[in-house]
Amino acid sequence: MTDAWAERLRENRAEKDEFFAEHPQSPIPPDEREAFDGLAYFDPDPAYRVEAMVTRHDDPDPVEMDTTDGRTVRYLHVVTFAFELDGESHELAGYRQAGDDPGTFFLPFRDKTSGQQTYHRGRYMELEAEEGLTDGDTVTLDFNLAYAPFCAYSDTFSCPLPPETNWLETTVEAGERTA
Repeated sequence: MTDAWAERLRENRAEKDEFFAEHPQSPIPPDEREAFDGLAYFDPDPAYRVEAMVTRHDDPDPVEMDTTDGRTVRYLHVVTFAFELDGESHELAGYRQAGDDPGTFFLPFRDKTSGQQTYHRGRYMELEAEEGLTDGDTVTLDFNLAYAPFCAYSDTFSCPLPPETNWLETTVEAGERTA
């Protein structure tokens, strides 16, 4: 692990804590912001920065994701990321909605920490690729950037739930945690 990477991660977390504590659009209810003293995180761990092989889906399948308020929202399964974590092979589907930036991918997931150490309905990651991804490309997935959706902090938000295809059969002790 480079010290610079861990320092950038800590700075990112401090900025997010400040946003949650002070910004009018914070998901923390206004009457709870004064007592808010920051989110809980796993320690930065380079073992959760993994290289993933890309498989593009040129004719992406639409996926209806359930949401926390009972509605569904449509995403397109545009890429699949294959990677190893703890010596085991895993895959995560990357999604985007019609009209979204073609270089941005939404990776909702659950793992064995869900409901134990992390938000019970799952966490999110986003990946931004500066250039279009093609089959066989490799990208870095950094689970240290995994975060709980806004609905974890307030019922006023509706959040997509990770589909079963993105339920990882491993423990991801990285990113935001509940306690």
